[in-house]
Amino acid sequence: MFENLEAVSVRFEELESALATTEIACDPQRSMAMMRERAGMEETVVAYRTWRATVDELQSAEQMMREESDADMRAMVREEVAILTEQRATVEAQLRELMVPRDPRDDRNVVLEVRAGTGGEEAALFAADLLRMYSRYAELRGWKIEEISMSDASQGGVKEVAVLVRGHGAYSRFKHESGTHRVQRVPTTESQGRIHTSACTVAVLPEAEEVDISINTIDLRIDTYRASGAGGQHVNRTDSAVRITHLPTGTVVQCQDERSQHKNKDRAMMLLRAKLFAAETERQHSELSADRKAQVGSGDRSERIRTYNFPQNRVTDHRIGLTLYALDQVMAGELDHVVEPLQTAERAARLLAAGVV
Repeated sequence: MFENLEAVSVRFEELESALATTEIACDPQRSMAMMRERAGMEETVVAYRTWRATVDELQSAEQMMREESDADMRAMVREEVAILTEQRATVEAQLRELMVPRDPRDDRNVVLEVRAGTGGEEAALFAADLLRMYSRYAELRGWKIEEISMSDASQGGVKEVAVLVRGHGAYSRFKHESGTHRVQRVPTTESQGRIHTSACTVAVLPEAEEVDISINTIDLRIDTYRASGAGGQHVNRTDSAVRITHLPTGTVVQCQDERSQHKNKDRAMMLLRAKLFAAETERQHSELSADRKAQVGSGDRSERIRTYNFPQNRVTDHRIGLTLYALDQVMAGELDHVVEPLQTAERAARLLAAGVV
């Protein structure tokens, strides 16, 4: 492990030197790639340097203890050796964890899609509730959330919605939300008080940058049309909505949220890049099926990653066996109650896979 750490430290120094040169400064793409690589190494290199300094101090203290004849001085040095030994063990444990490859997408912004699944109007209402939950969570973390597209349902529900969450580390916090979310509650339209079960699907895509995915304009079909929904006379008189089809993959995205056709096109292209980047990443790493349905499932009640039981104020994440009787807090945006245990489980799985534990 420590040979690898020395190589990482050397590479870090090489990157620092290269980033200080005019050649790299004048090449935005290479500069961005190098800065991202350097940022990914920094915590590991700082910990490694701390470990080396601690080892040097410990060796000096052990040498002093062997050579010191004064009993009181030996006792003082022995205490210092014990402290340094404990510090070394702590830093070594930190280094083992840091050496486990992290998801390079963790720091990115997120494109979040929520769709109503099985359950009709109740599923659409729950989709709106999930959107509010995620929006509040983003606000609590100081992140910005921007609507890309939305298809409303009657009675205040949402058929499907796509939003962009801007914030450092957004993907690391949202990525475990992908899948089918099941809700159990009494609908407002239920006169006999019976509990109904509905489902929504959530897809989480890391935002792609220009350097991540190259899109040839000849592979695109761009259609404009009149936006629907709220918006007054502008909606009926202007072809501002944009639909983009990526012909090689058949991927279709659309945006009608902005009043400007140009802005809608930019938003739609951002969403398209995110989808193509996610599909390519999944293909390369073989973590998920290239078919996006493998991520979100069919929306059937039986397929679920999490259940929200309103009568019992209970939320259960089935992947890690987590049950909390704090559904009201979770729906109010306090999602860390669920997110942090999922992150801990992911970290433990990565350590196990790397043979560190």
